Amino acid sequence: MKRRAPLLSALLYAAALAGANPAAAQEVTPELLATLKAGLSGDMRKLALAEAPGRSYDAGFRTAAGEDTTLAAEAAGRIALVNFWATWCAPCREEMPALNALEKELGGPDFTVITIATGPNNPAKIDRFMEDEGIDALPRHTDQRAALGRQAGVLGLPVTMILDREGRELGRLTGGADWASPEARALIEALIAGEPAS
Repeated sequence: MKRRAPLLSALLYAAALAGANPAAAQEVTPELLATLKAGLSGDMRKLALAEAPGRSYDAGFRTAAGEDTTLAAEAAGRIALVNFWATWCAPCREEMPALNALEKELGGPDFTVITIATGPNNPAKIDRFMEDEGIDALPRHTDQRAALGRQAGVLGLPVTMILDREGRELGRLTGGADWASPEARALIEALIAGEPAS
């Protein structure tokens, strides 16, 4: 049986304790970010975690129904994993099933995955891709003019940002990743839980 990395085990244990204790703090502290940063493994080693929560982004984008929205409206006070992608981007397409699995497993009142097709993406191609790949838990938002992408400094695709409950950037990963891996789940669970109460 494969041994789990000590930090991964500790993070899973801390997240389980905090989940069992509703009084546990849910704020993402600089101390928690430093602990997480020191223990990143697997694809999560590519994640550039901040030392403290950074800036938030208010540029609008569109829902699949054509309505204007923002990250604050879509995240609604949850930890959010925001993925900028495009139908023509091969690594974007490869990681989408893992993002879908992460949303199905952890999505709810404390966490959400927000996918945004940035740049000129044909809505029919987005729909066809989502259907072909069985992506059934992710939104089909678009940022056709890349207003949000520019504001957030997205220079290539895919880019995935993690936001705290106030919409502030905690970190970003450029390139594809296995977001359904145990390392990714442990990271998200620790961020959801915040620093457990002592």
